Amino acid sequence: MSEAEKPTVQHDDGNLPPEVAALFQEFSGAKYRKLMRKMDLHIIPIIAVLYLFAYLDRGNIGNARLAKLEEDLGMKGNQYNVALTIFFVSYVVFEVPANMALKYFSPRTWIPSITITWGIVMTLMGIVTNYHGLLAARFFLGVPESGIFPACAYYVTSWYTRHEAMYRTALFYATASLAGAFSGLLAYAITLMDGVAGLAGWQWIFILEGIITVLGGVAAIFTIYNGPDSAAWLTEEERRYIKLKLAYDGNRTGMGTSEDGSKRKFALAAFRDWQVYLSVIIYLGISVATYGLVFGLPTIVANLGYTERAAQLMTVPPYITACILTIAVAHFSDKFRQRGYFILGSLGLSVVGFIMAIATSDKANLAGVTYAGCFLACCGFFPAFPGVISWLANNLAGPYKRAIGMSLQICEYLDGILLSLEDLCTDLANTALGNTGGLIGSNIYRVQDKPAYHMGYGISIGFIGAALIATVIMMIVLTSINKKRERYVQENGGPDGVVEKHGDWTLTEMGDRSPLFRYTL
Repeated sequence: MSEAEKPTVQHDDGNLPPEVAALFQEFSGAKYRKLMRKMDLHIIPIIAVLYLFAYLDRGNIGNARLAKLEEDLGMKGNQYNVALTIFFVSYVVFEVPANMALKYFSPRTWIPSITITWGIVMTLMGIVTNYHGLLAARFFLGVPESGIFPACAYYVTSWYTRHEAMYRTALFYATASLAGAFSGLLAYAITLMDGVAGLAGWQWIFILEGIITVLGGVAAIFTIYNGPDSAAWLTEEERRYIKLKLAYDGNRTGMGTSEDGSKRKFALAAFRDWQVYLSVIIYLGISVATYGLVFGLPTIVANLGYTERAAQLMTVPPYITACILTIAVAHFSDKFRQRGYFILGSLGLSVVGFIMAIATSDKANLAGVTYAGCFLACCGFFPAFPGVISWLANNLAGPYKRAIGMSLQICEYLDGILLSLEDLCTDLANTALGNTGGLIGSNIYRVQDKPAYHMGYGISIGFIGAALIATVIMMIVLTSINKKRERYVQENGGPDGVVEKHGDWTLTEMGDRSPLFRYTL
């Protein structure tokens, strides 16, 4: 748990009702920390493990490539890149509908179901016999996997307040970097089974990792909860406290989790919010660099002069370090209640790494520097990712707008008209942008560019640079809005005067547009 979590009875937007303040005062100090530890132990491990499996299963094709996947399936030219890309076609198309499904299916039903489904697809990928079979398997792998990150991110925000969520999001996202380490280690070990039962090493990678995912999905049925009321491990007092702290998070009316009225209105509010689109630019910049290097690192390292087996192991240290840094950055981001500065620092480190790589990648005697550059790049973009996700979640008030906004950030749609919430999945028949980072990233390290891969490094630098610019703009605009709201509140007799002028219900309906709401910077 982050040391920053020291709750007070005073919220950013005014004094709490006496009975609520009394409960918050009771849950302070050791009692609060004990509850947070209890929640963390019951909520975070399972989603962290499932997200680890998701990253393993989408990225293990890079390790399978070193285990003769292309040779056995007769793949030529850029067919490997096409196999990478087709995963993101289905992933992008189905991500928003998958996130919306969480509003119709309980987390305990939805999250285990999609996990078991993609585990079965992953296992079956191990028995494909040709290139077209691989394409079909990769396409169908993307369908259920599209729902796991939005579901886990929203699940976290359903239990934790704005300034608690960043650390928890980082805890489960950090497993994405661990997936790179585990993938290399597992591939090294599993390829020793090459020839067992007449199957190649790459086939065993897919089969065994798929079976593990299925078992994880079954375990999730018993360890995912639909909310405080369904958690038998909470006392009645703890349930009440959790629900109240969410209701009063950034909201003095106690209706922070309420969104009565037209759901269409809240969905449209998310579509029209400028924050979402700046966040998309940041997210896109990070995802292009991340997916490019995740899929390309084993081959990049192999082309630096290492053997294929050694290259599998050389991918481990960058991901282990990135995992540690992701958790550390999240801890201090929560401690200081800042997002932008930590995103800037992380992305800056990534740019330095890519510059080192592109400057030395065509010089065989500087292979170590190229590897070090890739190392630093990993240590930069992984910590930035949970920061940008939590930043938007912090600054969108209300569960429905937050769910839609996070969907748009992760899978942003370019056009289309939202006619009604119920028809969202069918009426948004458009192309996606946020996760098109995977579509782009999976094609930037091409076989014809080896061993230098200048294009891949250059594109990564460009996208990370765009993310840096968008982050600076976001910080400047949010700071300006917060200052204007502070002046407005002072000019209208403080928080009580604003409530008297507008009314509690109107302020709740305004959500993050309320003059009492303060954006996280």
